[in-house]
Amino acid sequence: MTYSGDSTVQAAGCVLWRRSPVGGRLEVCLVHRPKYDDWSHPKGKLKPGEEPLAGALRETAEETGYTAVPGTRLPTVRYVADGRPKQVRYWAAEAASGGFTPNDEVDRVLWLSPTAARDRLTQPRDRALVDDLLQIPDLT
Repeated sequence: MTYSGDSTVQAAGCVLWRRSPVGGRLEVCLVHRPKYDDWSHPKGKLKPGEEPLAGALRETAEETGYTAVPGTRLPTVRYVADGRPKQVRYWAAEAASGGFTPNDEVDRVLWLSPTAARDRLTQPRDRALVDDLLQIPDLT
């Protein structure tokens, strides 16, 4: 396949969090993608002309079933996937409402403490985002 211009894949996602229903502690949502057999933050490719924040919220809702309230912008993650550069813009986002239903892209979600989430994430680049989340005032 031939790519013209900038061939960087544009994607966006959220580090989705909530307060535990039991005890009120901070929990981070991770998604399991059976296609890759990995644990990650909800994210996906942007549609043509889609704003990154809108794409991040759309992908989060599609993958987790939760609507999210966006908060602090987190660092952009860059890496190579399938031989192409990829750029993923992230936001911290609080889960507002909804519930998970398994689908073709995501078969499981877990709500974990930040430490457990860090340990469960497949890619080291995703672990740094948990650390970034914990730097946000009033979250911890």
